[in-house]
Amino acid sequence: MTDRRLPPADSQTLGEVKTVGVPVADLRATPDGKRDRQLIYGEDFRVLETIGDWAYGSAVKDGYTGYLRADLLVDQRMPTHFISARSSHIYASPDFKTEEVAALSFGARLTVVATREKFAELDSGQFVPSPHITPIDHLYYDPIEVAERYMGVPYLWGGNSIWGLDCSGLVQAALLACGLDCPGDADLQEASVGRVIGDNVRPERGDLFFWKGHVGLIRDENTLLHANAYHMAVVDEPLDTAIERIKAQGDGDVTSRRRPNYLK
Repeated sequence: MTDRRLPPADSQTLGEVKTVGVPVADLRATPDGKRDRQLIYGEDFRVLETIGDWAYGSAVKDGYTGYLRADLLVDQRMPTHFISARSSHIYASPDFKTEEVAALSFGARLTVVATREKFAELDSGQFVPSPHITPIDHLYYDPIEVAERYMGVPYLWGGNSIWGLDCSGLVQAALLACGLDCPGDADLQEASVGRVIGDNVRPERGDLFFWKGHVGLIRDENTLLHANAYHMAVVDEPLDTAIERIKAQGDGDVTSRRRPNYLK
């Protein structure tokens, strides 16, 4: 059976690439089905088939397939910048006293056509605050720095935005921002991200610890940064406390530890 969470062989050659034109769009297993993941403003989606009100295809960033509402997609845009603040807003005019048009999550991708002192103009004729954007080719060097932007964000199963995300969504956001390939779900991350390290290896900042159905990032030698349903938020907690608590609640021991390839 083909795992639809993995990039299909034809995912980069067939169909038409569209861009998400709303703050957050749910990627669903079936039309009107459960949410599996989310795409945020400016991310690309390769449409392989349109079925009624739904577009079936794959997220360009990781190949995850599913259904998006077709009316949430616009013609493909070529991004020049992304939102590097924790969150921001789109305005109809370059005036912070005007009412916002939409909210944007960290990582939202934008096409900027002109910049002013305080605002950048988008190809849509709308505006975003200039201090909140960074050129699209900028890469971070520390996934923990990225993950820390989400501290306190509510836990949301299948979430991928500053308004809610789950454990694998946090890890993916942190690694993709550093230019590292990362699939959307924890089991796929455990199978593919970086390299396995042994239990006798001292944890380092940026390491990943996996449990059955869960993943977290090592912030320092004994601190785990993760989105979890126990706290219903992105938190940090002592690693040994987290290990004991997760086992006590019936989810078992750590199944593996992996180190992203940027770490030596």
